Parts: sequence; structure tokens; C-alpha cells
Amino acid sequence: METQFEAVIGLEIHVQLQTKSKAFSADSIEYGALPNTQVSPISLGHPGTLPIHNKAAIDNAIKMGLALNCDVRRVNRYARKNYFYADLPKGYQITQFDTPLCNNGSVRIKLSDGTTKNIRLTRIHMEEDTGKSMHDQDLNDTLVDYNRAGTALIEVVTEPDIKTGEEAYAFVTEIRRLVRYLDICDGNMEEGSLRCDANISVMRKGSTTFGTKVEVKNMNSISNVKRAIDFEIKRQTELILSGGTVDGETRGFNGLNGSTFSMRKKEAVNDYRYFPEPDLPPTIVTEEYLSAVRATMPELPATLYSRFTESYGLSDYDASVLVDDKHSALYFEEVVKHTPKYKQASNWISGPIRGYLNENALGMDDFCLKPAQIAEIIELIESNKISHTAATQQLFPAMTQNADASAESIVGTLGLANITDTSFIDGLVQTVLAEFPEKVTEYRAGKVGLLGLFVGEVMKRSKGKADPKTANALVKAVLEQD
Repeated sequence: METQFEAVIGLEIHVQLQTKSKAFSADSIEYGALPNTQVSPISLGHPGTLPIHNKAAIDNAIKMGLALNCDVRRVNRYARKNYFYADLPKGYQITQFDTPLCNNGSVRIKLSDGTTKNIRLTRIHMEEDTGKSMHDQDLNDTLVDYNRAGTALIEVVTEPDIKTGEEAYAFVTEIRRLVRYLDICDGNMEEGSLRCDANISVMRKGSTTFGTKVEVKNMNSISNVKRAIDFEIKRQTELILSGGTVDGETRGFNGLNGSTFSMRKKEAVNDYRYFPEPDLPPTIVTEEYLSAVRATMPELPATLYSRFTESYGLSDYDASVLVDDKHSALYFEEVVKHTPKYKQASNWISGPIRGYLNENALGMDDFCLKPAQIAEIIELIESNKISHTAATQQLFPAMTQNADASAESIVGTLGLANITDTSFIDGLVQTVLAEFPEKVTEYRAGKVGLLGLFVGEVMKRSKGKADPKTANALVKAVLEQD
């Protein structure tokens, strides 16, 4: 039975840092360039070349450490991780071994049942990326693109605190959200700028001895991280129950059928023959340097969530939806500078605006309307000058086509203003009630849910222009007359 076992999972997340050049050379890191056009003798490891530190990469790495409440090391040295593979032109990778930039720290994740869990971090260290092997470009040979070789990375390594695929999904989601808030990575797993490896083992419940660890690679989406872990837990459990043993190995993930497959025997640390990098001086992180980096950091999701729920009175759901995307959260803050209708502002961002952006394949940072314009729409609705239906179905689409116009001017041009003339609306009410005498009798007999039918008919006959509140009040007044 699977319940006899529990999983022990640790994650290694590689974050490709958004810098203009590589970690130790001036080569560009622009995505999508032709293969092997963003290389130099330094990134290709030619004899006699020397690496040099990229300060922007170090700044970004420190931001991540501060955001995760890590201890930032003051003296950071580099090491050479030696292994022979085609995507590593130097024959070694410059990384950090025994002096990682950050230690400790944690990430609080939220699960689908509303519970939270703290995932401890072991370390965050800096290193350079490898090239990219392409196995599907040629029928006979593997091709290598070195454009990515030397790109600055950080690796976020967790303690083995994760127990399920869902927890891993929540953790990677939180890391992706953080790097986007910090503007240190675009978090795009499909393009490889955020990559996750999972170390997975299972052991019998109550045991203090971990099982044999298997590392799973090649998961190009957060959902695939969950799928791979769920599959691997099941595979290892069934293997042990059938009398087999789990081999320590590196496995790949097949996204087509959700399975993992063996790639190679797992290397030991000694296989890499780590030794100090002789060509790079240590990176010294002073208190002044830390303070300067900290001053450039934006507010993080947890801070915004607290303000949205405590100061603006938003629900847990509404606040969570807003802070999930940095640009949405910041846009909301700008909208509420112009209107105190916080809930309505949240609804507009997560409703009509999000629908418009999805339909046009845009991001929130590409949205054409200013926050003050959305606040103007909200105020027109709240003051009964326009109905919510007319605002969402006619005014908002018209404004996205004419982003320089004010909401009020478009209301006038399109004739969208509510009709508040009580005599006109009362005439519609009398007409509607005269056409539904049986329904009127049922309402007066206690079937009060029919009120919506009558009001809906009034709104339909006014082509949506009757003030809904006035229509509702007049319908009730007539129905309650003897």
C-alpha cells in the first residue's frame, strides 16, 4: 500500500538572471539569436582568456537572497566543477561550492486546501549556464548551441521538506512569482530561463533513513514538475513493494505520457573534482553593498497581500489573484488612488481587463488604459450615470479602441447614460406588469423571486438604459400596492 510510504523531495531551481551580458564575459544573452552567434573566446574557454565578474548578476542574486530571508555570505569564492560533456566548452563550469552566496532562508507556500507550509532553503549559489544540446535537429548527430554557455544563473536548493507533487508545484510557483517581482528573471520555463530538477526518494513511514535518491530533469512547466514527482513516487513505491530496489540515477521526464525514464547513473560529488577557481578573485559583500541592493528592491507579494486584505478590505481570494501578477497588483494600487471603491477596482482588473488581455494575448504591462480611466468608469457606475452592463459591454470596449478619450465623453457620444426619468420608467413598469398578470398574482402570493423577471423586462425595453435601481424600486412599489 502506498500509505506505508512517504516521499522525501528536494528541489534545485536554476534561475537565469536578466542581465545584458553573461556571468564572466561581455557576450549578449538575448534569447532567440541564431545558434553560436553570441559567443567569444572567453565563453568558449579558449586558452589565455580570463573571466571577469558581472556586478549586475551579483546584485540580482543578492536580491533573491534578501527576498527569501537568507544569510548573505560576506566573502564569496568560486570553484571549478569539472566534467566532460559537449555543452560545456571549457570542460568545467564556474560555480560556487563550499562558499555559496546565501544560506538558510525559507519560502512559505499555500496549498489548495488553504493551509500553508514553510519550505526551508539550504543555499543559493551563483554559477554559469551550459550550452544547449539539440538532439532533434539532425538525423545522425547531436548539435550544440553555445549561445547560452556562460549565462549567469543562481541555483536555489531546498531542504528535503517537500512531501508531494502539489507542494512542489506551489514552491516553484512562488519562486517564479518572486523572480518576476524582483525583475531578475522572466520565469519562462518553456524557454529555459527557469528550470527545476527534483530529487525524490521514498521511505517507510516512521523510518529515519532516507531511501535512494533519484534526480528527475527536463521538466519544462510547473505542471510537469508535479506530474513527474507524482509518477516517480508511484514508480518507486511499486518497485519496493514488488521486491525490487531503487537505483540512484538521473532520469528524464516524458511530457507526452507523464512518465520518467533512465538517463544515466547519478554522479557523486567527488566525480566533479571541485577545486578553487584560480582566475576569479572573491566577491566581497559589505554591509553598505547590501543596503544599496536592498534599497532597489520592490515590495514583495506578501507585503502587498497584507495591505490589500488589511487596508483595502479585499478577500483572501481577491488579494491572491491580484498579487499573483506584479503588474496587476501595481495597477490596482494606482486605480485606488483615484477611487475608494476597492472591491470594484479589484473586480474590474480580474474581470473585464483580464478578459481583454487574454483575448488579445497581452500582459498587464501592455494594457492601454490608464488607472484613472478605470476609476472613472467605476465612479460612473457607482453614481448611477451608467449601468454595469453598459459599462462592461459597450463603454469599456469603446475605450480600448480610443484610449485617449475620457469615459464620460464616450458615454455621451454613444448615448449610454442611464435614464433616470421616473415617469418614463414608470410607464415601462406599467406596460410590463400588464403583460404578465399571472406572474403578478404569483408574486403577490409570495413568489418574490419573480421580481428579477419584471425588472429584467423593464431593462430590456429600455435597451439597458433605465437606471436599474430606479427600475427596481418602481417595480416593487407598484407590486406592493393593494
